[in-house]
Amino acid sequence: MVTTHNLGFPRIGAKRELKFALEAYWKGTSSQEALLALGAQLRERHWAQQADLDWVPVGDFSLYDQVLDMSFTLGNLPARVRDLGGDELDNYFRVARGRSAPRQGNAVGVQAGEMTKWFNTNYHYIVPEFDADTVFSLNAGRLLAQVQEAKALGGSAKPVLIGPVTYLWLGKALDGSEKLDLLECLLPVYRALLNRLAEEGVEWVQMDEPVLVTEMDSQWRHALNLAYHDLKSCPVKLLLATYFDRLQENLHLAGTLPVAGLHLDAINARDEVFPLLGLLPSHKVLSLGVVDGRNVWKTDLNATLDWLEPVHDQLGKRLWVAPSCSLLHVPVDLSNEHRLDPEVRDWMAFAVQKLEEVRVLAKALNEGRHAVRDELDDNQAAITARRTSPRVNNPRVKAALAGMDERLGRRQSPHAQRVVKQAAVLDLPVFPTTTIGSFPQTAEIRQARAQFKRGELDAEAYKRAMRLEIERCVREQEALGLDVLVHGEAERNDMVEYFGEQLHGYAISQSGWVQSYGSRCVKPPILFGDVSRPRAMTLEWIGYAQSLTPKPMKGMLTGPVTMLNWSFVRDDQPRSLTCRQLALAIREEVLDLEKAGIRIIQIDEAALREGLPLRKSEWAAYLDWAVEAFRVSANSVRDETQIHTHMCYSEFNDIIESIADMDADVITIETSRSNMELLEAFEDFKYPNDIGPGVYDIHSPNIPTQEAIEQLMQRAQQRIPTDRLWVNPDCGLKTRQWYEVIPALRNMVAAARSLRERLLEKSLAGPAGVAPNCSQYGV
Repeated sequence: MVTTHNLGFPRIGAKRELKFALEAYWKGTSSQEALLALGAQLRERHWAQQADLDWVPVGDFSLYDQVLDMSFTLGNLPARVRDLGGDELDNYFRVARGRSAPRQGNAVGVQAGEMTKWFNTNYHYIVPEFDADTVFSLNAGRLLAQVQEAKALGGSAKPVLIGPVTYLWLGKALDGSEKLDLLECLLPVYRALLNRLAEEGVEWVQMDEPVLVTEMDSQWRHALNLAYHDLKSCPVKLLLATYFDRLQENLHLAGTLPVAGLHLDAINARDEVFPLLGLLPSHKVLSLGVVDGRNVWKTDLNATLDWLEPVHDQLGKRLWVAPSCSLLHVPVDLSNEHRLDPEVRDWMAFAVQKLEEVRVLAKALNEGRHAVRDELDDNQAAITARRTSPRVNNPRVKAALAGMDERLGRRQSPHAQRVVKQAAVLDLPVFPTTTIGSFPQTAEIRQARAQFKRGELDAEAYKRAMRLEIERCVREQEALGLDVLVHGEAERNDMVEYFGEQLHGYAISQSGWVQSYGSRCVKPPILFGDVSRPRAMTLEWIGYAQSLTPKPMKGMLTGPVTMLNWSFVRDDQPRSLTCRQLALAIREEVLDLEKAGIRIIQIDEAALREGLPLRKSEWAAYLDWAVEAFRVSANSVRDETQIHTHMCYSEFNDIIESIADMDADVITIETSRSNMELLEAFEDFKYPNDIGPGVYDIHSPNIPTQEAIEQLMQRAQQRIPTDRLWVNPDCGLKTRQWYEVIPALRNMVAAARSLRERLLEKSLAGPAGVAPNCSQYGV
């Protein structure tokens, strides 16, 4: 009989219960006991939704992040939190976000852990921190308690761990030491953990080693061999899980490691299934991820069975079937979608429905297709309807694509010439200050939006409410003394969804939430067909904001690559083709903004880097079409119009030339959590355009001091010419509160003024007879 299992389940709850419980706890309006009780309720519900599986994952639930959980399980806490007061949960949230709940004795703020993207997904993890003296110690209480919970409910528990080699690979050695040197002291803690799980009656443990789908040198491959030969004597069966890509040159290594089973992502690595069959010894289980855990489209069950049945004939009971990866990356349950376009809805499957697909496939293999004939027929009807729907293919869009050429992506003049013209128009001081786009999404904004969607507020009343919020935002920025303003994006629920709602080819779910990090959830729009822009999307709001102030107002757009990477995208055509369609739509909006007199336009490409293939050898092809798409969207403007872009969590060293090729006039990046380490990319590569390194970590409630901001900017000056530096937060401010934002931005503006004063003093002390340009220094 085929065995069914799952690699992980969404933890946030179908109605984002975890999000709201976390935020209540952090605000101090709910207790730790209530938070932990809610977590237990969610785990019980999720295990019940997976009850038909032969093995259910345990330990995949997290209050913030599974990598941070692993750090605490291994006793790897940053030194800055070890001696603080409070309990383990306090320290956990301090590492995650800088502070825990505001209770007495627990309000101490520290620097939050660095956060970056989990492989090539839009999920963020807290980076483990190492140094040469790191010591690991087992802290298994959380995981063991969840195993006991699952067993009490009658489930067959399969604990999920991040494997030791991937854990080291994900982390950062703060002192520059070699991370792999820590493997020798890490493995005894893993052995002790596996032994404790065996004592609890655990038979199988899922050991996630997605590092196997990356390009590893011989040292890392040797580390995998060493680790699993060391762990093979532990009294549990290990299922080594790989996902997100193909194994390629690591295929032989993965197939021959001494583990009881191997999981392969058969959505991305279908061509590696049969080669693996020739490698696996006769006792080893092969788990195949046959349902896409990263996207929302129904699986073509008949087509999957066509290639899966011969595998089953060969493996028999050694075949396990599952989703390709953890279902963390898809929404919980499609049955909650009551407003979604019925035609498009019938083409989709969320987490609960994907597990049903696993069940149907397993039953077809175990009993024959006739045993699930109705399910297969219904599935085939949906697959055929999607494939043949006229809503998917738009001849006019295809004609526009055919007419594209390289001239669409060229600016009229080089940056050195443009910057002179832009300076004359904008008249900005040195160290110009700005923000990234969004301001707090207040309760009033959310209430007005909800009332409008429910029909309780008409369009004119909603517009008035949003204009009041925009005016408030403009006045606050003027009072703070910011140099380049934004309208605050009060009307936008999300930087991608807002545009998806207005573009043809997109569908918007009602409850399709997925976790981005901690309590931050996003609702990716669903890109099902050819993309076109029927009308202007931002012009009215940004034009109104500009009418309120003489200061420059940035037009705020989401770039085509980020629209692609933060949507659930089509799987019936190349991503590059979809991205070019998006680029043409955004291009039209850029031209409309320029025509309306907006002189600064920011086109965010926050997700540029996360779209990179996991193997560097495949990067060039992606970067070619991604950079081209940005240039098509941005570079149709006149020299006097200044183009900005923003990027999140980008390790720039290895793609800096491609970023320069985008030819944005100003790039803003997230650097505060890494203390400007990301700017090392600019030491060897002389980036030609302006840069705004983030000086305010907006993911933490901590308020940066003026002194701390000045220190960060001084570090930036060591690598980037002063006349090309901007001062700005790390990212948008929508998740923060006004009472946090105002003092933080006040300190940021004060820091910029202080830096200008120092430059003016140096200028005044310069050669006799040379008068400084005082306006440049804000004087």
